[in-house]
Amino acid sequence: MRQGSEPRSATAGGRLSSERPALEGEKQDGAVRLKASGDWLARTVGQMEKLIQETTKSNLGGNVVLDCSGVGRIDTAGAFVIERLSRDLNQNGRTVRLDGIRERDSALFAAVREAMKRDTTSSKPKRDNMLVSGLAGLGGGVLALRDEAIGALNIIGGALYGAGNRIAGRTQLRPAAIFNQLDQMGVRAIPIIVLITFLIGGIIAQQGAFQLRRFGGEVYAVNLVGILVLREIGVLLTAIMIAGRSGSAITAEIGSMKMREEIDALHVIGLNPIGVLVFPRLVALVIALPLLTVLANLSALLGGMLTLHLYSDISFANFLQGLQNSVDLFTVFSGLIKAPFMAVVIGIVGAMEGMKVGGSAESLGLRVTASVVKSIFLVIVMDGLFAIFYASIGL
Repeated sequence: MRQGSEPRSATAGGRLSSERPALEGEKQDGAVRLKASGDWLARTVGQMEKLIQETTKSNLGGNVVLDCSGVGRIDTAGAFVIERLSRDLNQNGRTVRLDGIRERDSALFAAVREAMKRDTTSSKPKRDNMLVSGLAGLGGGVLALRDEAIGALNIIGGALYGAGNRIAGRTQLRPAAIFNQLDQMGVRAIPIIVLITFLIGGIIAQQGAFQLRRFGGEVYAVNLVGILVLREIGVLLTAIMIAGRSGSAITAEIGSMKMREEIDALHVIGLNPIGVLVFPRLVALVIALPLLTVLANLSALLGGMLTLHLYSDISFANFLQGLQNSVDLFTVFSGLIKAPFMAVVIGIVGAMEGMKVGGSAESLGLRVTASVVKSIFLVIVMDGLFAIFYASIGL
């Protein structure tokens, strides 16, 4: 258990070469004394790794003294290796004592020992009771929900404050910003929304006709398509697609501005970022989503009409007649009423997640994902709340 030493010699520049570290063991007074010698430096202690592992696994008895009186030069790496050896030997039920540390090295060993102690304390897993962990998780969720609600109210208040300033003339009205957002969120979303709702309307019509055919009520598939599309499917599909398309775009745009510190620049020049950035997007969403819902309803009804004509041989005139008999004015507006509320939710969530973006691209990606997930979840929850409300008032 010994590694040979080499005599020191002066290098060409007059600098002393390092003496290889060594570790020698001998029995003394009923204990095993490990004598460390040589220079325990960062560039030399790597040679001791294998020897230290063998020493740790050796049968050294119950008492071990680690003698450092023969150590020459030592730095933080060397002190760490000696302290780690002492701890590893102590873990096997031995009594280990460090001896022979020179006074000038005492502060170094104390600092290394304190750092290792902090690292060990922080790495210990917390073993909480399952009940305590569950209650802690519940409390954390409630606090997070509170923070989300406060953030949403802040967005709403900032947008209303910006709107009030524009109406009162204290701030310049910028219709170009609203029209630009209408183009981005509304006009350019028409093709995908029309296509998807056309296909969904056809699928609903085909499945409805297929199931009702068993009972001889295939003609009532017209009623099914009309009521389901106008009350639920049209606005819900439109809101979900807008949440995935425009909600994520709002988060990405505001988040990238946050990363480039443009939000801070707006604060510096005395502008309210919510009024400048969020207000035009909210207004555009509130205008665009109901209009897109109307197009989605028409597209879905057209898809259902064509499908029933081809699949069930229901003529266009019969489809329109059945639609007129089954759909009233409330059915048409019961879906459209939801659209502005869903638009506000999508805009608030998108803006709020954008404001949370940090300084990394990873943070931006996480916030965009969170924006889409939260928006779709809240849109579906809101649709369910409207359905409960309509049922409670008998409509």
